[in-house]
Amino acid sequence: MADRDWKNQTVVTEFIFLGFGDLPELKILLFLMFLVIYIATVTGNMLITALVVTDQHLHTPMYFFLGNLSCLETCYTSTILPRMLASLLTGDRAISFSGCITQLYFFGSLLSIECCLLGAMSYDRYLAICKPLHYSTLMNTRFCLYLAAGSWLNGCLATAIFVLFMSHLIFCGPNEIDHFYCDLIPLIKLSCSDTYLIKLLNFVLAFVFTLPPFLLTLTSYVCILTTILRIPSTTGRQKAFSTCSSHLIVVTIYYGTLMIVYVLPKRDTLNILNKVLSLCYTVLTPLVNPLIYSL
Repeated sequence: MADRDWKNQTVVTEFIFLGFGDLPELKILLFLMFLVIYIATVTGNMLITALVVTDQHLHTPMYFFLGNLSCLETCYTSTILPRMLASLLTGDRAISFSGCITQLYFFGSLLSIECCLLGAMSYDRYLAICKPLHYSTLMNTRFCLYLAAGSWLNGCLATAIFVLFMSHLIFCGPNEIDHFYCDLIPLIKLSCSDTYLIKLLNFVLAFVFTLPPFLLTLTSYVCILTTILRIPSTTGRQKAFSTCSSHLIVVTIYYGTLMIVYVLPKRDTLNILNKVLSLCYTVLTPLVNPLIYSL
């Protein structure tokens, strides 16, 4: 819609989540299921964070990054699930414009930070297995702090700039978001103003925060697997692989579902599939992280 047209329209001040509203008979079951998931996720991740902080034996780079990841997962799931639980319980699926933008900011920044942290963790495992003699020198305390602080700071600042642009979009038409949280793509579809700049900025930020960490992770594990296969003893190979297998599982689940959701064609027939797959990286990954890393 052209600028001169939307100026005469009523500006949208709130949005309605469609979520899983087409399954009213399962509302109580979904509420109980997501409530248990939320409690288990927060409890598991907070226990890992507390354990890493309090136990002196766990003050190593691997557990330092794991503590950061667990803290992030607690914030990540708390950005989405409480609002979803409230909607399922009360039936109120409305969210204000400012509330939607705030949720989008926290979701986007935590998503970016997690990609960076997973990349840092894969690099840590690469140094531990492929460069064991130089590990303590290369992955020292200062470098770990730089990697973690850089991940948090860059994710928060970049998303803040993006959300600042998003907040200036005009919404004057339909206000129904076909999702269970304020996801970017369904939100952009509702805007009446020109979204070219937003889409371009989103592409650039997605490229910067997902591709380099993914390539770093992929390259690290190629080198790790090559090194492990060269170990002569079976016991040695199993011991080396056990130190990185948990991280590899988490990375596979996270990036796998994330890529499928954003690569799948945006058709109405695939909306349900997109929602289900979105649950994998917004709900399932934070839930299974403590279980996988504990094992």
